[in-house]
Amino acid sequence: MAKSTPVKKAWRSLSWLGVIIVGLFALNAAGVMGGSGSWAPKLALDLEGGTQIILAPKLESGQSVSPEQLNQAVSIIRERINSAGVSESEINTQGGKNIVVSIPGTPDDATINRIESSAKLEFRPVLLAGAPSGDSVGGDGAAATPTPTPSVDPGSLPSTPSVKPTNASDLNYVTPALQAQYDAFDCSKIDNAVVAPADKPLVTCEADGSVKYVLGPVEVSGSNIADATNGQVTTQSGATTGEWAVNMVFDAAGTKDFATVTTRLSGLQGVQNQFAIVLDGSVISAPRTLAVITDGKPQITGNFTQVTSKSLADQLKFGALPLSFAVQSQDTISATLGTAQLTSGLIAGLIGLVLVVLYSIAQYRLLGLVTVASLVVAAVITYLLITILSWREGYRLSLAGVAGLIVAIGITADSFIVYFERVRDELRDGRGLESAVESGWRRAIRTIIASDAVNFLAAAVLFILAVGNVRGFAFTLGLTTIVDLIVVMLFTHPMLQLLARTRFFAEGHRFSGLDPRALGAVYRGRAKFLPAPQVASSKSAASSREAAKRQTIAERKATEKVGSSTNRSTDGKDS
Repeated sequence: MAKSTPVKKAWRSLSWLGVIIVGLFALNAAGVMGGSGSWAPKLALDLEGGTQIILAPKLESGQSVSPEQLNQAVSIIRERINSAGVSESEINTQGGKNIVVSIPGTPDDATINRIESSAKLEFRPVLLAGAPSGDSVGGDGAAATPTPTPSVDPGSLPSTPSVKPTNASDLNYVTPALQAQYDAFDCSKIDNAVVAPADKPLVTCEADGSVKYVLGPVEVSGSNIADATNGQVTTQSGATTGEWAVNMVFDAAGTKDFATVTTRLSGLQGVQNQFAIVLDGSVISAPRTLAVITDGKPQITGNFTQVTSKSLADQLKFGALPLSFAVQSQDTISATLGTAQLTSGLIAGLIGLVLVVLYSIAQYRLLGLVTVASLVVAAVITYLLITILSWREGYRLSLAGVAGLIVAIGITADSFIVYFERVRDELRDGRGLESAVESGWRRAIRTIIASDAVNFLAAAVLFILAVGNVRGFAFTLGLTTIVDLIVVMLFTHPMLQLLARTRFFAEGHRFSGLDPRALGAVYRGRAKFLPAPQVASSKSAASSREAAKRQTIAERKATEKVGSSTNRSTDGKDS
């Protein structure tokens, strides 16, 4: 005998649920075997502790820091840390001068660099170079060739150009004094070098100290960058070369300025064909100009890795800090709440779960076991998702996040209660169990989706507008809301479809929770009550009262009208 359509749909839904759970297990297992994953989620700063970094601004004599600058720096640092996948961090000001960054766990060098780097980016033309640069920029993918190093006679040491330079690439900027400074410049001391003003030439080196430069004035500022991303370089055929690069997008002003620069540089020879990309006073790349770039979308290539290219792209994307900062101290801090509060939170969640289970069994008899099984499935999926997000996206579970999971128990159980009550309503209307399950599902799913949509929107708004631990609560609340929809559609409803085919539930056993007689299935049609003969008189009266409560206004008026007509007929007979 072929299975009915509802049964086929039920098994299909359960199969998809199995695929999802197995897929999540496999993904997490792959991460564990690869060394980056774990079977337990990472804990946040309040439960595990972490590292506290105090950043002090680098100020010249007589210079001060304003509250606006500190607030702007806090906002930029928070965006950088969040973009790195480090969640539940805390960034605050201290004493109106310093910035305190608290990060869960132990940050790596890339994270610290992302935090403290001011990321002041400048584009300067190359005037002199102590060694050739093999980097290149452009869209044709051509290989770069070493460029010769020009030499300039020292002469006397005047600091003002004898001939006024006509553009930023004019070698008249290289005065004897600048030449002497260049000759004596030590690349190992580049951190102590004085960064020249934007309208003056600059003597500096590659970040690794391999090349020494004299650079012209700034022609394009990093503030004109509208967006920056990292990725692998691709050829014209779409194949990747394996080389990591930073892709930038300039705004309208930056696009115009960059087109002007590349137009001039593309016609020059030697090192003057290069322009230097200067980050915080150090040259990170000095590519040759292979083409005129008029679309405002250049690509920085060089000795980048995936980590370093992502770090630079984030720094450029979220803007430069208003001040330069140095790490004043870096200390390990203990958990602000600790495992005792986590244990208390888990106990509270367990108590809530037990109460939900007891209520479900008392209210729905053995049907309540479907609620228990659904909660278990939801818990497994949620745990796997949080664990995977911990090692892939840097998510950390805080006590506020645990609170969101506890609240989710009630939200999930509420969906099951709505569905079960719709099914029981259909049984009271005289439907068979299989028909009641399908009809009740069509009525319940609209209510469940509307309720979960409101919860998800509230969580999304809270996540966007809030910061710190409140975002952790909003995240777990939104995640469990999505899981609730998945479980109720792929597990709870299919299970009821299958149980409706069993004799125990189909015949309405008194312990099934779906006994039509116990539910008072005596309501038959508009304004009519036909007591079932097998129902006791006391239960029949209770069922009638229950049915009367469920009447619509129109049905009540019709009942009152029938009662009035009956009374008038009786009065007439008596007279």
